[in-house]
Amino acid sequence: MLAQEQIDYYCEKGYLGVEGVLLPKEVEELQRITDEFVEKSRLIEENDDVFDLEPGHSADAPRLRRLKEPADQHPAYDRTLRHEGILDIVSQLVGPSIRYNGQKLNLKSAGFGSPVEWHQDWAFYPHTNDDLLAVGICIDDMTEENGCLLVIPGSHRERIYDHHQDGRFVGAVTEEDFDAAKAEKVELKAGGISIHHARALHGSLPNRSSKPRRLLLFQYCAGDAWPLLGVGWEIWSQTLLRGELSCESRVTNVPVRMPLPPPLRGGSIYETQTVLKKSTLGEAVGE
Repeated sequence: MLAQEQIDYYCEKGYLGVEGVLLPKEVEELQRITDEFVEKSRLIEENDDVFDLEPGHSADAPRLRRLKEPADQHPAYDRTLRHEGILDIVSQLVGPSIRYNGQKLNLKSAGFGSPVEWHQDWAFYPHTNDDLLAVGICIDDMTEENGCLLVIPGSHRERIYDHHQDGRFVGAVTEEDFDAAKAEKVELKAGGISIHHARALHGSLPNRSSKPRRLLLFQYCAGDAWPLLGVGWEIWSQTLLRGELSCESRVTNVPVRMPLPPPLRGGSIYETQTVLKKSTLGEAVGE
C-alpha cells in the first residue's frame, strides 16, 4: 500500500515509482517465461497478433520488441495483471472499482532496444473521466542507461497535445512547445513498479547498455470510466478486476483529442510512430 506522501507525489507529478512490489521468485518466473517467448520468436518472420519484432530480427538473432496481450499468452502474466499488491495500490489512486483496458510487454534488449517517442496515453484512448493510469512491472532493473521511463512532471494536469501529422494520428506528439529538458527519470530495481497517469507526457530512449530492460505494462482505469470510442458489454465485463459491473459512467470535464483519422500503420505504438517525420527525442536518438 502507498503512504499518503506517495499518493500526494503521484497527484502532483503524475507518476510514481514503487520498489519491491513483486517478490524475487515472481520476478524470476517472469524473466524465465519472457526468455522463452524470445526463443519462440525465432520462428516468426514478421509482426503478427502476438509478436512485434525489432528491425533486423532473424532466427539466428531474435529481436523481440513487444509481446502483445501477454496475459492472454501465459498464466504468469495474467497472475501479475491481477496481483493483489498491485491492485491495492491502483485502488488508492483510481478508486475501489478497477478494470483494465490494455496490456503489453515491451522488451528493450541490450544494445538495440527501440525508443518510444513522447506521447500521452490519453491520446490513444480518451474516456469519460481521466482516472486512468499505466503500471509498469520491472522484469529487470530499469536505469537511465538501458532506457528507463521518462516523464514530464505535472503534464497530466495540462492540455492534451496534438498527436497528428498530415491529418492522421501518429501516436506521438507533433507539437514542439513542451520542454523535454524537464523530464524526470523513473529508475527502479527489478520487482518494482512505475505508475504514470494516462495524461502524463512520457517516452523513453533506446537501450544502449549491455543489460536488458523488459517492462510489463498494464493499463488500469476506474470502473466508471467509459471509453469514448465505445466498447461492447461483453468485453467490458471481461476486463473488470475489482468491484461491481455497472452501466453508469462518470463524466468529468477533461480535455480530449480523438485518435482519428486512424494511423496509417497500426499494430503497436512502434509501428504507428514509424511514419513520424521528426523524432521528438532529438539528438538523444542520433538525429
